This record gives sequence, C-alpha cells and structure tokens, in this order.
Amino acid sequence: MSALTDSPAWQALVAHRAIIGRQTMREMFRADPARFDKFSLRLDGLLLDYSKNLITAETLELLLKLARQAKVEAWVARMFGGEKINTSEGRAVLHTALRAPRGSRITVDGKDVVPEVHRVLDQMRRFSDGVRGGSLRGHTGKAFRDVVNIGIGGSALGPLMVSEALKPYGSAQLNMHFVSNVDATDLAETTKRLDPETTLFIVSSKTFTTQETLTNARSARAWLVDRLKSEEAVARHFAAISTNLAATSQFGINPGNVFEFWDWVGGRYSVWSAIGLPVALYIGMDNFERFLAGAHAMDRHFHETPLERNLPAIMGMLGIWYADFFGAASNAILPYDRYLQHFPAYLQQLEMESNGKRVDREGQEVDYATQMVVWGEPGTDGQHSFYQLLHQGTRLIPADFLAPVTSHNPMGDHHAMLLSNCFAQTEALMLGKTAEEARAELAAQGLTGLELEALLPCKVFPGNRPTNALLFDRLDPHTLGMLVALYEHKVFVQGVVLDINSFDQWGVELGKQLAGKLLPELLGNRPVSSHDASTNGLINHYLVASGKTGC
Repeated sequence: MSALTDSPAWQALVAHRAIIGRQTMREMFRADPARFDKFSLRLDGLLLDYSKNLITAETLELLLKLARQAKVEAWVARMFGGEKINTSEGRAVLHTALRAPRGSRITVDGKDVVPEVHRVLDQMRRFSDGVRGGSLRGHTGKAFRDVVNIGIGGSALGPLMVSEALKPYGSAQLNMHFVSNVDATDLAETTKRLDPETTLFIVSSKTFTTQETLTNARSARAWLVDRLKSEEAVARHFAAISTNLAATSQFGINPGNVFEFWDWVGGRYSVWSAIGLPVALYIGMDNFERFLAGAHAMDRHFHETPLERNLPAIMGMLGIWYADFFGAASNAILPYDRYLQHFPAYLQQLEMESNGKRVDREGQEVDYATQMVVWGEPGTDGQHSFYQLLHQGTRLIPADFLAPVTSHNPMGDHHAMLLSNCFAQTEALMLGKTAEEARAELAAQGLTGLELEALLPCKVFPGNRPTNALLFDRLDPHTLGMLVALYEHKVFVQGVVLDINSFDQWGVELGKQLAGKLLPELLGNRPVSSHDASTNGLINHYLVASGKTGC
C-alpha cells in the first residue's frame, strides 16, 4: 500500500464507505428536511447544491480530514505565493496572477509579475479597440469582419469555449472562427467562407514551433498571399501570441502585433492571458476584464475561505470520494445552457490533462484512482441520448448540472421547461423508482399478470446516483470567470490530495515524437519495415493506396 492509501484519513473513509453503502439518499432526505441548507453554498450569485450526494456530515468531515492531511491549505498558499510547485518542469503555477488586479504584488524569482501582466492586457486593449473601432484595418484598407484563431489544445479550446459562452456580448461586426485540427478540412472549410481583405488571423503558439499550429498558419498565410497578391499583407492580417519574436518576424508578423505570455502559464490555464485575445476582440476588453474579475473573485474565495465552505475544495473532495471509494470511472458535465456547449470539452482538457497521471510527485506508481473521464453535452439533447446510462446503467456516474436562472433569450415557456428538465433529472437520479412504485404505476395503466411482471424490471430505477447542481443568475462574463476558476481549483485540490503534479503533461509527448519519425516515411515512396507489423502495414497500405509506391 502507498503512504496515502495506508494513511489514517484514507482508511477512515474506507470504513465509512461501508456504512454509507447501506444508506440511500431517499432516506437521508427523509431523515433531515434541512439537508439542502446544510449541503449548499453561495458565492456572488452562484449556488452550489451538493445535497444530492452520497454523503452525511460525517462524510464531509472525513473528506476534509483527508484534504488537511495532504496540507491542501498550505499548497494553496504556495501556489498563490509563486512557488515552483510544477516540480517536473521547475515552474511556478500562476494563472491566478493573470486575473490579479492592477497594483497587486505576486513575485516569481523575486520579480513582481503583475505589472507585466497588465502591460500585456493594455496591449490587448489597444489592439482590440483598434480592430473593433476600425482604426486597425487590412492591407486594402477595409475593416476586419472575420477573426480566425489558429491554435491547438488550450490555445484553441479556451478561446472557443469562452467566445461561444459569451456570444450575447459579442460584436455583431465580427465573426469568430477557430482552426485547430491539422486535418486540412478544418482550415479549408473555414476559408471558404472568408474574404481575405477583411480577415484577421491570430496564431497562438508560445514557441511558434507547435507542428499542427504552424502547419495551419503557413497554409493560412499562403491562402492570404495568393489572394491578395502581396507578401506585405501578412503584417496587417496576422497577429501572434508567442515568445519567439525571431520566428514571428520571419513569418512576416508586425512585432507590434505579437503578444507575450510566460512559462508559468500552462496551456490549459492560458485563456486569461493573451491567448484570450480572440475573446477580447469579440466581446470587447471591458467584458474581458469582467471575465478576469469573476475568476479573481473565485481565487479569493478559494484562497481565503475555510475548507468547510470552500466551493472548489468541496467539489474536489467529492470527486475523490466517488473515484477512489466508489470506483466511478467517469464524470458527466451537463450544462442546461446552449451557450455552454463547449464547456464539457474544455473541462476534458483541464481535468484529464492535469490529473490523468499514474505516478506521484516522487515518480512512484500510484495504487489508487486518479482522474475520472470527463464527458457531457448540453441538456436537453443529452436526455434523449446518453441519460439512459446515467439512470439505469451498471456504472455509477456522478454528474454536474449547470443552469442559469435567467435566459439571454426569453421566449414563451422555454426557459421554465428547460429548468424543469434540469431539476427533474437531478431528482430522478437521486430518487429512482422502486419495484413497488413501478408496480403501482403499471397497475394504474391497466397492466396485470405476466404482462406486468415482464415489464416491471425495465421500469425500476435504482436511484442513489449523485449530482451537483450549479445555478447562476445569468451567464455573463463575471459568472463564466467564476465557473472556470472553480473547476481549475477543484483540479488543484484533487492533485494535491492524490500527490500528483497537475501542471505537467508528459503524456502528450510520445505520440508527437513518433509522429515526427513517421512523417518522412509517409511523405516518401518506399515501403517500410522498421516498426511493429501493424504500423508497418498501415504505412505501406497508405503508400500503395495513395499511389506513392506500387510495392
């Protein structure tokens, strides 16, 4: 056993799990009418209802003992203090500094980074105001009407998710496009809809060497130059988020249109930085700063609030409870707001790239579950798709339901109907339907005898399926900032407790390395035999089928 699984706090939870397994949430609610009040928290218009979880007051106490055993509060202080807690890369972890107010002081290696953050934010304001106001124009003097973000991973998912989520605040004069896949179809289908004279490209790559991003950027550059018949057009139609000024200059990008970010900003935590430039262009810099302010409000809450009332800490420990003590393998994210349609995909990277690890901070293989698979779709579409599995499948799948109190698009009874479905799903997952209830329901429908008995098992719902409900007044920039930061800090709590480094991602490297070796072989015309039989077969089939070799 590892030190963690052999620890008193862990073993106390193992014993408690056996007790909880004999109870149901139906019984818990029946025994305690004040359960909602005890297991819900509020912050700035955001409500977390975690009462529909397989917990009692004792469960929560034991989970927080595990958090304190791991010294979560000390680790929080270390992160906010700029210590290099990303030990495998020797870096600080300071996405929180990106939303710190002007005048704050946060140091890395003895240097206050807040002035640098706000220098870049000021640069973003000048650029976004210029594009939105029409003082920055294209090569032929026309105002920009389309913005194409070229990036991958956090450089794509973040701006895409936030731009879609905040569409009600977006400019009617700008159309946003996001190209991330190296599949040429992504760029080709995007450029079909564009006028080169009114298109601005933003290339997001810290080193300006990311293979997929640079391949798309070079093809976009060729498309622009071919249609405008001028290499000089690149300087007006391209901006970059990068630290490699030599490479961006060689590409032809005006140095004034290159935006910096720092090695203490991880890719999946970077939408708060210049990586968020497409968002600032779309919703305006005032709204982008409200987005940052929402995240900062959650930062303060996380940093200053005792664990018992700390939203990220509670959500993080509930995730560990299900993954490690109930064997849950996945977590569903179910937003009942169409504008949050990309939120599950964003969390997939945030959570699975952060905590999808098999070794602890000392490099020892762990003997406990780390990260659950994250997945989901907006309601109510998902109800007619995968909710069957949530209700009656053989696996326990904890789920987060997110919904706004007020819709941006009031229309008849639509929003009340949407929320009725959201609340009903959490109730149904908790209550289920007993055999006795199902029997009575079928009898009321006129079924009897063998017909009733045959259908009865299909009508039984086990219930006792855990959910969190996150309700917010309205999906605005401040609220979205709070939500994203909430999940960031949830991930951090889980990483600390599970003794893993949440801020590296070595697991993405091997495939990239092998792809680099394979590419010359796919571009060549000779059969290969240097790989395993399957990979050799795939490469050679491609070479023959594409007409590159007849052998």
